[in-house]
Parts: sequence; C-alpha cells; structure tokens
Amino acid sequence: MTTTRHQDDTSVLDLDDLLCFAIYSAGHAFNQLYRPLLDGIGLTYPQYLVMVALWKRDDQTVKEIGQRLHLDSSTLTPLLKRLEGLGHISRSRDPSDERQVRLRLTEQGRALREKARAIPSCIGEATGLSPEHLRRLVKEITTTRENILSPGRRDAVADD
Repeated sequence: MTTTRHQDDTSVLDLDDLLCFAIYSAGHAFNQLYRPLLDGIGLTYPQYLVMVALWKRDDQTVKEIGQRLHLDSSTLTPLLKRLEGLGHISRSRDPSDERQVRLRLTEQGRALREKARAIPSCIGEATGLSPEHLRRLVKEITTTRENILSPGRRDAVADD
C-alpha cells in the first residue's frame, strides 16, 4: 500500500503534467521565436511589450504601463530609460501631478510600429494554431492568471 501511495505522490510531480511547467517552457520557446524578429527592429521582448501598449494607447503613466504589463517600477524604469535613449519614447512629469511620469511615443516610436506590424502574424503562424484557437488559448491563460492573482484565491491557497 505504501508503495502505491508513493507512486501516486510522484506522479503528481511529473513535469509533463504541470501546467506551470508547460507555460514556463512555452515562454522559453516564445522568447527564442521572438528574438530574431525583435532583433530586426532593435527591441528586446519587454521593450516590445511597452511599445505595443503605447501603440494601442499613447500618453500613459509609468504606473498604467506597469499595471498593464504586470511589472513593478524597479523593473520598468531601466527599460523605459533604454527606450527613451533609443529615441522611441519621451518621459516627462505630469504637469497636473508631478509624482506621475507620462510616457509618449516619439515620431520614431510611432514609425517603428510599421516595422513591427508583421510580428503577430509570424508568431501566429509559428504556433500552427488557428486564429480562433489562439484567441481561446489567450483567454484561458488570461483567466488562469487573473484567478491566480485574485486576492481571495491567494488567501485561500495560503491557508491550505
């Protein structure tokens, strides 16, 4: 009986059955896929995400971008300084609230969007999934992330 229980316990720890490992290893595969595409436009993946957020809606605060990308300011600030150094964005204090730093695309940053336009379709093709399947998968992963980050859910897990 102990042997059977031990085998059951170890099967729970099989990498192939862990959702977190599937997402983690897929993240590595995506990084390898994105690298040459982003090298072609001179961005790292985190820089690309900031630019995508600003291409969607220009003139955001650092806090808004951080919330959108799930990054804290200590991670975001060096990244934003680099984008500013590359000439893609400008950073300035909000005149109505000096505590806030506003991010705006430069003309060069807006022009970069055209060079990046084909990247999502390249990624979509590389996955081998239909657009509908990709949308469902994104929604499922997003829901999973939100469930994990939900304060009530985190508290319940911590109590177990």
